[in-house]
Amino acid sequence: MTPDGGIRAQGVRRSFGPVHAVADVDLVAAPGRVTALIGPNGSGKTTLLLMLAGLLTPDAGSIRIAGADPVTESYVARSRTGWMPDVFGTWDSLTAREVLTTVAAAYRLDAAAGRDRASELLELVHLLELADQPAHVLSRGQKQRLGLARALVHDPDVLLLDEPASGLDPRSRVDLRVLLRHLAAEGKTILVSSHVLTELDEMADDAVFISGGRTVDTRSVADADRPREWRVTGLDPAALAVWLDENGPAYHQEADGPGLLVKLTGDAEAAALLRSAVEGGVAVSSLAPAGGVLEQAYLALEEERR
Repeated sequence: MTPDGGIRAQGVRRSFGPVHAVADVDLVAAPGRVTALIGPNGSGKTTLLLMLAGLLTPDAGSIRIAGADPVTESYVARSRTGWMPDVFGTWDSLTAREVLTTVAAAYRLDAAAGRDRASELLELVHLLELADQPAHVLSRGQKQRLGLARALVHDPDVLLLDEPASGLDPRSRVDLRVLLRHLAAEGKTILVSSHVLTELDEMADDAVFISGGRTVDTRSVADADRPREWRVTGLDPAALAVWLDENGPAYHQEADGPGLLVKLTGDAEAAALLRSAVEGGVAVSSLAPAGGVLEQAYLALEEERR
């Protein structure tokens, strides 16, 4: 890794005619961590990723990828970046192995090293049995796995992943999560955009939220100092509601379920509520977060912006 590793973007803007796709984005993604990029459709996520990958030039602002500027130091930045777009285009006449050896050659790996790296990655993404099949026979999920292998061919410092889990079956989603955590542990910087926030909860360390082309929040996924909604249910819902009225935090009825929703800050506060309820003779049947950390944060931000 370079001394100035990771991803740094400041005041980044990009317009397409009158449309301001990215209006003002600040973003930091640190080495050794998985950073989630979260926002609604049309918020500028893919445009931002294309600029970070060096495939679009920003109208304003600065970008550093592992210390290199993708505009003025394009070769250096691209040599340190692995890019996986949301739709993986293939050369249909090439086999999966040939796709990887061709990309390896583009990154100036010699032929022997390219073949070895292709075999290693095909095994890593569980495509070795399809290595010599033409790419056009691969399913959507298999192409996604091949796209991830392609992004890793040159062992980059930084990975930019746009909807990497799209089309993957449950087993492959688990494998992806394990692999990304392993790569982060090796010191790589990983920025991943996905609409599946429950999966990001399980793989990300940090999150950057953008809306309307602007950064609206950044936070650590492990931040326990922010309140979140928990769902509490009891064997006697009426008794539980009475007890909460007299002793507990404010609550409201779950819109589409039998639970009552309360705002708590961290596991310690949840444990204290449960202990107090049981001591008060309330038969609590469950107490758990009503949603993932990132899902709740995203919904709260969207509600604030309405």
